[in-house]
Amino acid sequence: MDTSIAMTANAWPFEEARALYTQKLKGKLPEKGYVLFETGYGPSGLPHIGTFGEVARTTMVMNAFKTLYPDFPVRLFCVSDDMDGLRKVPDNIPNKELVGQALNKPLTRVPDPFGCHDSFGHHNNDCLKAFLDKFGFEYEFKSATENYKNGVYDEVLLKLLRNYDKVMAVMLPTLGEERRATYSPFLPISPKTGNVLQVPMTKIDAENGTVSFIDEDGTETTLPVTGGHCKLQWKADWAMRWTALGVDYEMSGKDLTDSVKLSGKICRILGGEPPQNLTYELFLDDKGEKISKSKGNGLSMEEWLKYAPAESLALFMFQKPKTAKRLYFDVIPRATDDYLSFVSAYAKQEGKDLFNNPVWHIHNGNPPKPETGLSFGILLNLVSAAHTDDPASLWRYISAYAPEATAESCPYLAKLVPYAIAYYNDFVKPTQKYRLPTEAEAAALTELRAFLESIDPKTSAEDVQTGVYEIGKKHYPDDLKGWFKVMYETLLGQSTGPRMGSFIALYGVKESIALITAAVNGELANG
Repeated sequence: MDTSIAMTANAWPFEEARALYTQKLKGKLPEKGYVLFETGYGPSGLPHIGTFGEVARTTMVMNAFKTLYPDFPVRLFCVSDDMDGLRKVPDNIPNKELVGQALNKPLTRVPDPFGCHDSFGHHNNDCLKAFLDKFGFEYEFKSATENYKNGVYDEVLLKLLRNYDKVMAVMLPTLGEERRATYSPFLPISPKTGNVLQVPMTKIDAENGTVSFIDEDGTETTLPVTGGHCKLQWKADWAMRWTALGVDYEMSGKDLTDSVKLSGKICRILGGEPPQNLTYELFLDDKGEKISKSKGNGLSMEEWLKYAPAESLALFMFQKPKTAKRLYFDVIPRATDDYLSFVSAYAKQEGKDLFNNPVWHIHNGNPPKPETGLSFGILLNLVSAAHTDDPASLWRYISAYAPEATAESCPYLAKLVPYAIAYYNDFVKPTQKYRLPTEAEAAALTELRAFLESIDPKTSAEDVQTGVYEIGKKHYPDDLKGWFKVMYETLLGQSTGPRMGSFIALYGVKESIALITAAVNGELANG
């Protein structure tokens, strides 16, 4: 791979990689011997697409960095904050009462409401890892519970204890009066109840590495801050983690902008240097509200993958990370078709255009070859017009259109067919409404039918599209878009639709003639 050409690429992962090299690393390999990328995960709710997006985007930056600076080893840590106390019961889980009985306990001590893991934290961690593994991410999973208990953080925890007043000076001005009265960066784990306590410290003993506090039974208790007896409030925890692990790059959402600044100050107090940061915009649900893992609004990873391949989701994450985007079911077809378009374009590109193509970043420089050129939208309309959800029946249309296309020779298309069936049945069919064409519209459709009757059934999609255009220009000289809307609404029962030349070529000229006849005769209209 020619790194000199990659250096000229302006895709955002390359820009981030260059900034990391020059601004954070100053062109030098860190003393630990590798460049550390990190993502954090709060497993208080089931994993959602935002979590996947952070890992996907961070991986894209890491891969760009490896391409530009191949002599610098890299690692990616995916850290789960699974020692946090559960403060509220998520809305989207079973057995809420069981989980509710463990409020304030570390997530790795909360019973698993699904009944298949040692704890709720372990369950959610495994959900995350299973998805990341399925997608093929190269990462190292790190549990906060294990790091705290195994002493990974001990040295920096003691350093924070020695700088307790400085950390408090950073945090207290940012808190309300009531919160200031009880705040401490240390959250002791009660040896009596096992709860993560948010209580003020009665004594700080830096020499012995301990803190004292009033436990829930009213007695003063002293605990070491090491060995998993205490954890940190999350802003301090973030800073401690950056320092203890030597994190070089981590991105975060726009809602954490102020937190990044605060954690950066604490990181410097602890003798560390904050990582290079990218601030990305938040995802919105169908109502324009921020997606929340505890509310379960928006899309889950499982839901997206019911209707489209993971590559389409990765593309959605790649595009405009600093722009807020609606993340709902209606974005799936467009993301899938955009992915197919970029795969097709990559095969014809060279030089820096290859590095700027999103599929380079999705597949780490090795995207698949394009297949038939059939779009996801076309497949959706084929399912609609064919009135079947049998993949074998749909493959008969596909094979007639592209005789060389088989499930073996076109594996990606083979994946798309069942996705299209599922998406059509759940989102298109329930809203489908055919209308009866007007007299003028029926005349235009009749002429389209006559055109199709006059051509060879094997006429190319391009030539069919030309004929469709000519008829439209004749009947709708000032509103060509209106002509296509007529076809979509009367033939497919939708307000939008595919490129009609491609659809007719795929569905078949003979079948399209029959479809037009049914529409003109009023056999399709919903009434």
